[in-house]
Amino acid sequence: MPPHGWVGLGVVATAEALLFRGSTLVGEWFTPVVWTGYVLFADALVARVTGRSFLTTDRAELVGVVLTSIGCWWLFEWYNAPRFWRGGQDTAGLWWQYHNLEPNPFLRRVGYDWAFATIFPALFLTARILAATLFAGFRVAPVKPPRWALSLSIAAGVVAVALPLAVVSPWLVPLVWVGYVLLLEPINYRWGRASWLRLLERGEASLVGSLLASGVVCGVLWEFWNYRALARWTYTVPYFGAVKVFEMPVLGYLGFPPFALECYAMYNFLAPVFRSGSARPSVLAGPRSV
Repeated sequence: MPPHGWVGLGVVATAEALLFRGSTLVGEWFTPVVWTGYVLFADALVARVTGRSFLTTDRAELVGVVLTSIGCWWLFEWYNAPRFWRGGQDTAGLWWQYHNLEPNPFLRRVGYDWAFATIFPALFLTARILAATLFAGFRVAPVKPPRWALSLSIAAGVVAVALPLAVVSPWLVPLVWVGYVLLLEPINYRWGRASWLRLLERGEASLVGSLLASGVVCGVLWEFWNYRALARWTYTVPYFGAVKVFEMPVLGYLGFPPFALECYAMYNFLAPVFRSGSARPSVLAGPRSV
């Protein structure tokens, strides 16, 4: 394994040990620190099993993935803003709330961006590991989506991403985690960008399977590490909110698989901004990404 993988393991182990010993500093910065360690470790595993990774061969793409990760999560934070839920500044109207954050505004923003920067890399690297191992060669009957289905998906996506902003109701929040994949994946397919729909057209299902599984793996780890952190988030939901695994209501875990597909679609929609040639292979999908 490349050396940065051992560094990543060391970061995770050290953060866990210091958290267990009651370190306030580590507890307040635990999420970005431990996920940085995870990304380093996962990147090294990807390099080991595929010969390519963000840190060993595709550093320019890593910059794009990180910037997209930060920007897209701030978009999700916009949906979470109180003015969309109750029209005021009542934080009780938030879908998720943060606790015990750094009081200094500049450092708090650093913490936000640092944590947000790890989301897409963690999902994509986990999916790449799964695609090269558990889901390697995973195939289904070829499926070519008809034009009407693509158009219908785009229309449904527009409604799903717009409705939670127009109608003040936490019942509509699940639309945020599926809306952008409904909207952007068909566009990526039509425009010739990296797309799991195009892979399914050839019967190749390892990417979509690994992305769905990556959402589950990272979702469980997000909630497990969040539950033990000092600076953490909690949820306010109107349905079965008291039935939880860690801080996440059990039904919330259903959102992680489509969320991984959504992140993949959002990144590939924006990828030409960060890399020349919209059809250039990515670390995630390998040379047959489109």
